Amino acid sequence: MARMQISDETSTWLLQAKDFLDQARRLKPGPGRNELRQTAKVLRELAKHEAASESALGRDWRQRTRSGGGSAP
Repeated sequence: MARMQISDETSTWLLQAKDFLDQARRLKPGPGRNELRQTAKVLRELAKHEAASESALGRDWRQRTRSGGGSAP
């Protein structure tokens, strides 16, 4: 069975999703297990959006610093 590798920069959302999936795997199939799996899915989506947002902010910051768009008196 493959184990998920967790880097030092892993999102808190992804860590929580992993915890929910670990809990779900211990349960028998049913509504409780399904709810944990759905929660993990939402947390993964949040992590994806957070990463995209941080990436966009980084690009914006780099563009502003390269163009010299600072406000000098």
